[in-house]
Amino acid sequence: MVLEDLQEWVHGYTSHEDSLFPKARRIVAELWSVYSKPVPADGWELRALFLQCSCITVLLGGLFYNWLLASLEYPRHISVAMAVTFSLLLLLALFLVHPVRCAFSIAMPTLGTKQGRKLLLSTCIMIAVVNITPNIISNIKTLLQVILCISKNSSESLLNSTALLENASRKLGDEIQNYAILKPMDGHFQFSLMKNSSLINQQVHLAGEKARRDFLAVEVLVKDCVRAGNKLVAAFSVLYLCFESAWYLKNYLTNLRFDNVYITKKLQHLAEDRGASHLLVGSPQHLIHPTGLRLSREELTLCLAQVLRFSVALLLVLLLVALEHLIFGVADTVVRRMAQLSTVPVTLSIKYQAGIDILKIPVPVRDVNRSYHHSLTFSSARCRISTPTPPNPSVLLVVGLLFCIIYATVFLETYARRLCRKIAASFFESQEEERAQYLYSKLSQQHRETLCG
Repeated sequence: MVLEDLQEWVHGYTSHEDSLFPKARRIVAELWSVYSKPVPADGWELRALFLQCSCITVLLGGLFYNWLLASLEYPRHISVAMAVTFSLLLLLALFLVHPVRCAFSIAMPTLGTKQGRKLLLSTCIMIAVVNITPNIISNIKTLLQVILCISKNSSESLLNSTALLENASRKLGDEIQNYAILKPMDGHFQFSLMKNSSLINQQVHLAGEKARRDFLAVEVLVKDCVRAGNKLVAAFSVLYLCFESAWYLKNYLTNLRFDNVYITKKLQHLAEDRGASHLLVGSPQHLIHPTGLRLSREELTLCLAQVLRFSVALLLVLLLVALEHLIFGVADTVVRRMAQLSTVPVTLSIKYQAGIDILKIPVPVRDVNRSYHHSLTFSSARCRISTPTPPNPSVLLVVGLLFCIIYATVFLETYARRLCRKIAASFFESQEEERAQYLYSKLSQQHRETLCG
């Protein structure tokens, strides 16, 4: 009994699914028919068209605002103003102008492929430069701080070691004065010592500040150039996207030969009605099934060329990432080794022997053998050395993911172009019939020439 109820429930659920999906497809087809019509037929279609255009406008307006604020780093008020203006103009254009709706719909597959790759590539470069370059500069500044610290401490230590020489010279002078027969006027060696260590510290500090300012200026300049370049690339990409979709629609409407290499349903029906289905049998090499997955030789060659071109950009980004890891490794090793630096012992040994010659026989009077010890230090707790900044793995992950999407869009571009033709055909059905008639006439002429040959 339970098994029978379960089977009945499964059968009812399957029947419900079978009736639900065709209904959903029918609703989507009706909405697309309303969207692609030049003029709505009644009030319901007018309201449906306005609702569709409003939903598209709100969605793209939000994405446009987030793109301006997060990626292009425009101020919030400018991003809001530009997004609102863009949304209102887009709503009016989509709702009132039929060719604009067609061009806009054609632009969507292009945005996911050709122009989308350009936007993704500019985003990758911006992410890499904005996140990796400051990290490289920060680690270089850490290396400079280590060099300045070692220079400052070693100079102070060397300066302090001169006091050792002064002490040794004074004691040696005392020995000479005590045991010399002829007393000199001043038995001490004159040892000149510069004790102004603050001057040395000041010079080292000024050099460090100058290097810090130079690196900060370079960092700011790189960020500003990247932001400005990214904004220019983004503006050019959007304008070129609009131009390319308009150019495709213009050629589709005015040139029957343009992108007319597909075996469409209209062409198949036309050939069947005229009893010439044999023209499409075997699918001539220059004809393409728009719903097929097979790529032609020309399409595959173009895809491989695009892959090689973007591989060069990927290689440059990887070199920048490798440079970041290399500089971090050097900075981290130097900082750790500096903390382990021990003092360097310095020993000053003085050997002095005094004697008298009696009848050319040397008689020793006094032997002096003293050693003076000092330590040279190269590091100090007073040094302010910033910790090396490790590479951010999330940056590499995001860049790698974006490049995977770029490579995927290279192969999807062919199918997007086919989708562009199908979109244009749904907006201008009469033009599609004329293009099918032209292609059928061309195939018939080629078939007659082949038979005559």
